[in-house]
Amino acid sequence: MKALVTGAAGQLGSDVVTILRNNGHDVLECDRNEMDITDLDQCRQVIGQYEPDVIIHCAAYTAVDVAETDIDGAYAVNAVGTRNITVAAESNGAKLIYISTDYVFDGTGTEPYQEYDNTNPQTIYGKSKRAGEVLVQSLSSRYFIVRTSWLYGVQGNNFVKTMLRLGQEKPSLKVVNDQKGSPTYSVDLANFLFELMQTEKYGIYHASNSGSCTWYEFTQAIFEEARQLGINIISEPLPCSTDEFPRPAHRPANSVMEHLSIRSNGFQDLRPWREGLKEFLQHWSAVESK
Repeated sequence: MKALVTGAAGQLGSDVVTILRNNGHDVLECDRNEMDITDLDQCRQVIGQYEPDVIIHCAAYTAVDVAETDIDGAYAVNAVGTRNITVAAESNGAKLIYISTDYVFDGTGTEPYQEYDNTNPQTIYGKSKRAGEVLVQSLSSRYFIVRTSWLYGVQGNNFVKTMLRLGQEKPSLKVVNDQKGSPTYSVDLANFLFELMQTEKYGIYHASNSGSCTWYEFTQAIFEEARQLGINIISEPLPCSTDEFPRPAHRPANSVMEHLSIRSNGFQDLRPWREGLKEFLQHWSAVESK
């Protein structure tokens, strides 16, 4: 298959490109320099010339706190940019995979969110990503919307890398213990997208590593697994509340998502989050030691 990947230099996009190429697929990597997704004519031109079978749309405005004041910027990328990619994909008969987020929910529920539960985003980031979903559903006839959560990988900045750095610098560290979610290793998500794109099982999917934890519990696991690898973690995490860390953007208390579509469509669920974390840390430590 011919695949076009937006956000190809990013955390998820880079892993998607690697997995597709390793499996013999023709891939066009698109980052900002190759295609400005906010420019409809440019999207039409690039996608029209390449004629992909599938577009995996990883590019996004993800600065959650900055988005609260940069409303136009967030919507330009997450809504208008997604519309442009969708229109160009539809014109060329390409399948479309749109990467969305747990932030489309308000996080007040007590149970894991199912794919077709009502959305109620509370932040500009969440609202702009939900706008992208609506545009994909309205304009594409061959779409997969894949919502994920707490994503981390070797590329870019993320929570795991931040905790590893702070854990080696600070004797103690306060970490929020009243927000619950499912950490997701970008390689595991990319492998699922690779499997998904080869089907016609269109619709909305929730895809994260299995199981859930709080940020505090996640940090405990990061430090435990890092020490097993000989990484010099001097810090001990201390649980605290969200109220102790006020941020511009609201953080959902419950980000856990049910994987009903994965099961009902016959896919294998993503492995437990701690297994993904362990593999990431092994890979990260090998890269860092070079």
